Order: sequence, then C-alpha cells, then structure tokens
Amino acid sequence: MTRLTRYLAQAQQGATLQNYNNELVKCIEDLREKREEVNKHILKEEEEKAKIQKDLSILTDRLSQINESLARKAQARNEYDKTIQETEAAYMKILESSQTLLHVLKRETVNLTKKKQSSS
Repeated sequence: MTRLTRYLAQAQQGATLQNYNNELVKCIEDLREKREEVNKHILKEEEEKAKIQKDLSILTDRLSQINESLARKAQARNEYDKTIQETEAAYMKILESSQTLLHVLKRETVNLTKKKQSSS
C-alpha cells in the first residue's frame, strides 16, 4: 500500500467514525427529548394525583361529617317515633276513658230522670 492509499483509507475511516459519532449524538438527543416528554407527563400526572388526593381527603372528611349527622338525625327521629307512639297510646286511653265517662254519665242521667219521674 502506498502512502496515499493509506492516507485515503484512514481518511475514509475517519469520515465513517465521524458519521457514527454524529448518529450517536443524534440518537442521544432523541432519547433526551423522549425522556423530557415522558418527564412532562409524569409531572402532569403527579399534579393530577395530588389534586385527586386532596379532593379525596375533602370528600372523606365530608362523608364522615354526613355520617355523623345522619346518625344524630336518625336518633332524633327514633326519639320522635317513641314520643309519638307514647302520646298516641295515652291519647287512646283518654278516648277510652272519655267514652266510659260519657256512657256512665248517660246512664246516670237516665237513672236520675227515672228517679225524678217516679218521685213526681
């Protein structure tokens, strides 16, 4: 091989290496762009996750408050039911007593009327 041939061969190898180097740098840049795109998606989803966790915490607290309120109101309703039932039972006894009293009063009125008529 002559010197010129060797020089040309080395120049060709250098050009090939430079092409490989350029392609490698381009591939690395492409990978970095793709990584940055994925990173942006990660940040966006982490932000959404934080918002959802905050909303979930707020909703969990509200659910707890509503459950406590429902328990108190159900207890109050049960107390109303008991009071209504007791009052209705007492009212029925008053009605029965009133009917009995009215019956006795009518009977006594009849008896008094009979006595008055028989004594006249």
